[in-house]
Amino acid sequence: MNKNDLIEFIAEEHELTKTFARDVVENVFQAIAESVQKGEEVAIFGFGKFKMVERGARKGRNPQTGEAIKIAASKNVKFEAAKTLKDSLNTKRRARKK
Repeated sequence: MNKNDLIEFIAEEHELTKTFARDVVENVFQAIAESVQKGEEVAIFGFGKFKMVERGARKGRNPQTGEAIKIAASKNVKFEAAKTLKDSLNTKRRARKK
């Protein structure tokens, strides 16, 4: 499912216009992004947590030449799935095997 699929699903499920559903989805994503950029953790009960993680500078290798290079420090977003979500994935997987 991509963003457009999500918008269409929400519009149909809640009898909304696609324009309104698009605004809602984009506002949710924007709110999550802005909070994470501020260093806040965004926790959605039963789904998971989004948080910023910092990676320190490190040494690496250019895969084409094998030459040693310096990789700059960076910030990234980490998603950690909630136990409820993980459990539901594993439950469905076991059910399909039977």
